[in-house]
Amino acid sequence: MDSSPPPEVIVEFESTVEKVHAVHSVEDGNGIFLQQWQSKVRPYIEMIDYLRRIGIEKDLALPSIAVVGDQSSGKSSVLEALSGVALPRGSGIVTRCPLELKLRKMQAGATWTAVISYRDTQETFTNPAQVESFVRKAQNVLAGEGVGICDELISLEITSPDVCDLTLIDLPGITRVPVKGQPEDIGDQIRRLILKFIEKKETINLVVVPCNVDIATTEALRMAQGVDPHGTRTLAILTKPDLVDKGAEADILQIMQGKVVPLKKGYIIVRCRGQSDINENLSLAEATRLETEFFRNHSHFSYLLEEQRVTTRCLSNRLTKDLVEHIRASLPSLTEQIQIRLSAVRVELRNYGHGPPLEQEKLGPYLSKKILEFSDQISELCRTGASGQANLYSLLRPVFKQWEGLLRDSKASFRAAVQEMTENYEAHRGRELITFSDYCVYESLVQKHVNEIKLPAVETVKIIRGIVQTEFRTVCELCFPNFPHLRYMILNQIEEIQSKQESKVEKRLLEYISMEKLVYTQDPIFTQKLVDFRFVEQRQEYESVCLDTGENATSVNNCAVFDTRKLTPEKLIIYYEIVYQRLADYVPMLVLLFMMKEAAILLRAETMNLRDGADIGKLLNEDSEAGRKRAELYQRMERLRQAQERISITINL
Repeated sequence: MDSSPPPEVIVEFESTVEKVHAVHSVEDGNGIFLQQWQSKVRPYIEMIDYLRRIGIEKDLALPSIAVVGDQSSGKSSVLEALSGVALPRGSGIVTRCPLELKLRKMQAGATWTAVISYRDTQETFTNPAQVESFVRKAQNVLAGEGVGICDELISLEITSPDVCDLTLIDLPGITRVPVKGQPEDIGDQIRRLILKFIEKKETINLVVVPCNVDIATTEALRMAQGVDPHGTRTLAILTKPDLVDKGAEADILQIMQGKVVPLKKGYIIVRCRGQSDINENLSLAEATRLETEFFRNHSHFSYLLEEQRVTTRCLSNRLTKDLVEHIRASLPSLTEQIQIRLSAVRVELRNYGHGPPLEQEKLGPYLSKKILEFSDQISELCRTGASGQANLYSLLRPVFKQWEGLLRDSKASFRAAVQEMTENYEAHRGRELITFSDYCVYESLVQKHVNEIKLPAVETVKIIRGIVQTEFRTVCELCFPNFPHLRYMILNQIEEIQSKQESKVEKRLLEYISMEKLVYTQDPIFTQKLVDFRFVEQRQEYESVCLDTGENATSVNNCAVFDTRKLTPEKLIIYYEIVYQRLADYVPMLVLLFMMKEAAILLRAETMNLRDGADIGKLLNEDSEAGRKRAELYQRMERLRQAQERISITINL
């Protein structure tokens, strides 16, 4: 799709340019034609400024004018004449950072204003005399005190009734010999910096060359020829025409006619303030008037004034015209490049998944969504045991089995303890009458045995807490791999909740063990156990035992027949079976309820509360290569989208 303006707009634009050129020779800059000029020019200039402001140059090159020249070529004087303000001057390297000079024309009577921006600094001032000091200050911040250079850009926007709409990038002057305090390779550093700008095909190269030197040998023009061999985007400015030796004027005219170094954009001669003019406080306005008089009265160059090929005013009009035409011609290519890069960014983004949105107002809902997804996974983990890494119940089951095995093994030691007590009952007997067994003696045995289970029960809970907490943490790590602060907060919540729930389980477990020491069960439950264990048949065997006639009827052996002591071990083992079943199930049920189900509910509530009063941007700050790359791609996509939208608006004006 062709994005360039329709032919009728181009014709109208070029017609307006010619009218403005004529107007400038007969009236001031506030005529009706100037207003027409601004209405055609400013949208293109402002569009490029907008694209540069949003950082689109990180993705593609923008149409621009780069000003290059050897040291002492008169480059600063040309920029002063165009901008109407004094820029840093002096010997050696004066321009130490690229200076983006934005000139914006306002209606007559508007207040002169300047805004300088660099790094994170932006300052506004209204006194033209402060420009030099502000630029020097910015250069010192970026390039350091001294004579070093830096490739960071300084932006200076000047709004005034006395300038044209134009944007230039002033680059350091080319030097060959380092001065004191400069590195030996300063010349190479400057050349590399200049090439970064002038080698781009989107850049118009404005080469400043003094009239009183051999143009073919100037380094600036040689560099421009190296990147633009056909001279299609190079415009040369010849300065210091008043220093041309008498008789050498014809040589200058040969240059102007393109017979020495052909340039399709050609040459323009300007005469700006020299150092003596500055010393004598010659104003820029007066210098502009004297410049026009100089060419009007010059015996060789006067005809060039009529052809609009001399004076700073002619230069400013020509530059604006060339820049706007260059921008207009670049629009189809810019649009195509943006579309290609947008498609590439969208494809690349798919490799990095979905990250947090760029819009501040969307961060809260995104955080809620991520937390709910995490909470749902925790709930599902507690319900089915399934997680991305393992199955929680498959990890808990061996611990539950170990607990059940410990209880089962305790039955044997309990049986042995009861048997020993029965066989040595006289050592344990209380004040009961013979043939009567003391229930309290056997009850204390149950209590002692149950009490010994307390420590392994607590240890079992601790092991389970470690497993559950580890699995919760694993889910957290998987859900928030790129959000370190959010992950840290939730991991702390998991730790606190599990600690609290472990204390709750331990408290209830100790209470339950204390209850088991009461030695109680419902009669139907116990009698059913007697039936299940065939106790009646075993009793028949005991009742068939005859008295020992060889001894006194009151002997210990005969007393065992009259009381139920011989039956006690079996009955207690039957009761302990009930204790075993209750404890074997109770510990897992406590864990499932408090350390999993209830913990999941508490964790959901706690994590959702993170939104209240929190720095959501900090919580969602990504800390991973993938996260950084995703954020970079999102920012790039947004820049490209904004650029596409602004170009479309400009084309349709």
